[in-house]
Amino acid sequence: MGEYGAVSNGARILFVGDVVGGAGRRTLQTVLPRLRARTPIDFVVVNGENAAGGHGITSKIAREMFACGVDVITLGNHAYRQAEVYAYLDTEPRILRPVNFLPSQPGHGTCVVESAGGGVRLGVVSLSGNLYMNSSLPAFAQADAALHSLRGRADQILVDMHAEVTSEKVGLGWYLDGRVSAVVGTHTHVPTADARVLPGGTAYITDAGMTGARGGVLGVKREQALDALRNRMPVRFESSDDDPWLQGVLIQCSDEPMRALSIDGVQEPL
Repeated sequence: MGEYGAVSNGARILFVGDVVGGAGRRTLQTVLPRLRARTPIDFVVVNGENAAGGHGITSKIAREMFACGVDVITLGNHAYRQAEVYAYLDTEPRILRPVNFLPSQPGHGTCVVESAGGGVRLGVVSLSGNLYMNSSLPAFAQADAALHSLRGRADQILVDMHAEVTSEKVGLGWYLDGRVSAVVGTHTHVPTADARVLPGGTAYITDAGMTGARGGVLGVKREQALDALRNRMPVRFESSDDDPWLQGVLIQCSDEPMRALSIDGVQEPL
């Protein structure tokens, strides 16, 4: 596939949808350098909350992601599935659990990274939906608090809204329109067709998709998923390796702070 989107002088952010299991990790490590070789990219933000066999992330996996060119890792409802990562969440500023988890829980929900040469500062906010999710604090109020904490520290801001319900994601997009550069939805693993720049200049999509095996069911082995759906009995899910792809979005920011010019879907096979 060719280069994505039109190029301007503003920063370009590649957001990679939920990385699932070993197939997702291998796809990220292989496809990301390929994308960088042909497309100008200033920042790479990856949702890694399913990276450890579909259940959370480990510090080793996070370090491997950073080593292959990832700038920031966001998480979600599986953030605490691997107890080994708790201390790492407290000490590594570039890995984020949802900001609306309890302050007493490991980790933090925002960070700021700079582009090569220090030309642009990108703030990233990890946020969890409240409906059918395990977040403890209200998403919209905590989004306001996160933006307040980033005031004066970031030129552009991307929010990863990890949520089950589409209306909650759409609502957040409208709520933050004009105040952030992008609101990108994750968690449901299926890319949506509503990528657009909202009237206030915020790039939006309800779900960026999944980086992992398209031949499975949301990244797990399809025979296991079908067994669970058909027989209504507990099944131990394993991540699939069938037909892996990288899915995400490429956001072209304006030279003006907190504004996007375009958002394009990215789908690349391993």
